[in-house]
Amino acid sequence: MKKLLFILSEYGYWGEELIGPLETVEKAGYTVTFATSHGRRPHALPPSMDDTFIDPPLGRPVVSKEMAQKVKELEASSKLDNPINLSELLPERPYMSSSTYLREFEAYNEGVERVEEELKEYDAILLVGGSGPIVDMVNNQRVHDLILAFYRLGKPVVAECYGVACLAFAREYWTRKSIIWGKRVTGHPLEYDYKDGTGFIGVDFNMGPPPYPLEFILRDAVGPDGQFIGNVGRTISAIVDYPFITGRSTADSYKTGELLVQVLENGLKRYGW
Repeated sequence: MKKLLFILSEYGYWGEELIGPLETVEKAGYTVTFATSHGRRPHALPPSMDDTFIDPPLGRPVVSKEMAQKVKELEASSKLDNPINLSELLPERPYMSSSTYLREFEAYNEGVERVEEELKEYDAILLVGGSGPIVDMVNNQRVHDLILAFYRLGKPVVAECYGVACLAFAREYWTRKSIIWGKRVTGHPLEYDYKDGTGFIGVDFNMGPPPYPLEFILRDAVGPDGQFIGNVGRTISAIVDYPFITGRSTADSYKTGELLVQVLENGLKRYGW
């Protein structure tokens, strides 16, 4: 039985971006373990369980009545209780200003290597999207170390929506080059970004637009030999450039899960480009 690790934000995930791949992989007989930055239970963003919500960039509803009900049922369940605490699982990289930096850096690297051994029981990692990842996943060193571990192990790394930004910033410490350099990825294109209304769970704050245009970050991260594929005007955008599987946004959630199953079961290496 295959085992997957799903990373969720404590500041709000988009309901379908968890439901889609979760339903798909569980149907395939896989088991899923959840993790968050500090072990707090993740919650769905309110618009993602509101079938009357009109997505501003698309100008239409993006949550079906059926999906809204599924997300509400998941929220009412205990399924997401007690996720793995990444701040306890993985060590924190020390500041270079530390008076014992060399010893601390050695201990940090040894700790990451121990965790990498433990991760061999998992077959893939998936980063669930939504606005929450902007806060506690995208620039989270421990999330980067998880991604790098799966990358070094040659296992699939899956990301959706703003979770794809985590891939852009996952870099080996010394080279500083993104692991998606030279790869094909999809993600939130400029045309799909909010102009206002970017919000988070547990924080009474409307950021307005997203703090960064993900398309620009991804275009730079893949470099001249890679490609950002936004597929604007197409209802589905999901890309496989092994070991990476990326989904653009909400509508791509089930397809992203289906591609992960194809990668694990049939050895799929390329799709969508």
